[in-house]
Amino acid sequence: MSTTDETPTGIDAPVGADQAVRDIAEVAAVQVITTAAVHLMSAAAVKCGLAEGDDAEELKDLDEARKLITALAALVVASSPDIGNEHARSLRDGLRSLQLAFREASVVPDAPGEGPGEKYTGSVV
Repeated sequence: MSTTDETPTGIDAPVGADQAVRDIAEVAAVQVITTAAVHLMSAAAVKCGLAEGDDAEELKDLDEARKLITALAALVVASSPDIGNEHARSLRDGLRSLQLAFREASVVPDAPGEGPGEKYTGSVV
């Protein structure tokens, strides 16, 4: 049994790749955007030290959290006009909560407007 299929370009692709492409084509853009945002939020929360469990402090990495929150802010701000107020409001609320959690976790707080993602959202303080 072969594990690859010959594509029209001559490049071997994993079996099922065509089905995966068809499956993703059926997913609405708003669902892809919100799923990506939730993944960024979850990762940022862990990196801000908000994970449950005894090892939450060990998992904290504010440098990584800053990057994730900034990426999330860019995604939320850029996509908000297209995904509708219901979805955008929830994402903005989650983003703001992460921005505030980051400020709380920081030993030396950023100046207002200089925190992660605040160049996209404006100051959260």
